[in-house]
Amino acid sequence: MGAAVLAARACLRAGVGLLSVHAPRTGYIILQSAVPEAMFSAGHRAMMWAEVPDLQPYSAVGAGCGIGRAPETALALKNLLQAMNQANNNKLVLDADALNLLAENPDWWRWVPRNTILTPHPKEFARLFGSSANDFDRNDLQRAKAQEHGIFIVLKGAHTSIACPDGACWFNSTGNPGMATGGTGDVLTGVLTGLLAQGYSARDAALLGVYLHGLAGDLAAKEQGQAGMTAGDVADYLGKRGKPLREMNPRPTDTKKPAPRHCRNAGWSLENEGLTTRS
Repeated sequence: MGAAVLAARACLRAGVGLLSVHAPRTGYIILQSAVPEAMFSAGHRAMMWAEVPDLQPYSAVGAGCGIGRAPETALALKNLLQAMNQANNNKLVLDADALNLLAENPDWWRWVPRNTILTPHPKEFARLFGSSANDFDRNDLQRAKAQEHGIFIVLKGAHTSIACPDGACWFNSTGNPGMATGGTGDVLTGVLTGLLAQGYSARDAALLGVYLHGLAGDLAAKEQGQAGMTAGDVADYLGKRGKPLREMNPRPTDTKKPAPRHCRNAGWSLENEGLTTRS
């Protein structure tokens, strides 16, 4: 439940208005104690995620944090992808074991909605798409797969890269080595899901989410030190960036509009602050 708690805290700090966490029944006390602002959607099973709730009330869905890879969970993920696809709902973030299960079942790609955001670390990326000889080849593969499947691939690392369906690839400059600790990926999933739920397009949610996630990590490192900071610290510092977020990009929804001002395309150079793109 720790991964779900971190993702939930980050989602709320990102500004989502109402959050529900669907989890096994035994997670009720943990979640309500750690994140009382979130509503708990109890699953039918006590120890694993094994079914998809009614998705109609929800603006966005984030899946994968701490779900495990049991056969019942795999079936639940398959049903989730099918339900999102049939509803033409592309407000979806996949992370952690959702990615591992997708790697184990490559035929499920036909149900992954276009504009879904995937957030693999390098090993998860290799399981999904195969190994690469070097970072340059991996980036080429990342961009190719984003175009092939019509999705956004956020490859987490020292300079997290965001490959877009149109072939562009953005590189983030916020963040620090202190964020290489367990749970920070779950925090990112919460941020991205929260931004999608507020009406941001998948592209803008990915770019802004990665940037703010790293910036919160920088604020946490300044106060806590890189060696001592935790993923929970990153979630806590997200709220300190709320006002600048609204000033930088007040809820864009049109993917045809220019990129947010703080990450506008400047070839290989860095314009303003934070992100640059490879085209």
